[in-house]
Amino acid sequence: MIANELELQGTQERIAFFHRIVARIRATATTPEEYRSFSNSYLAEIEKMNAEVIEYLKRHPSEIKPAEAA
Repeated sequence: MIANELELQGTQERIAFFHRIVARIRATATTPEEYRSFSNSYLAEIEKMNAEVIEYLKRHPSEIKPAEAA
């Protein structure tokens, strides 16, 4: 779970990094099966991190505990 703006930024950067990895796999995989085999774990992690970002962004800053604020 994302607890503060610094963690939000880090998660967003990681999502972008994984997007680039998947794009490279997509461009270099020789078959659909190979693509799925190499990309599935990255895509699952992207989905998980996106859900965490959405949950964090649903909260107003006043709802974040002071210990969580960056």
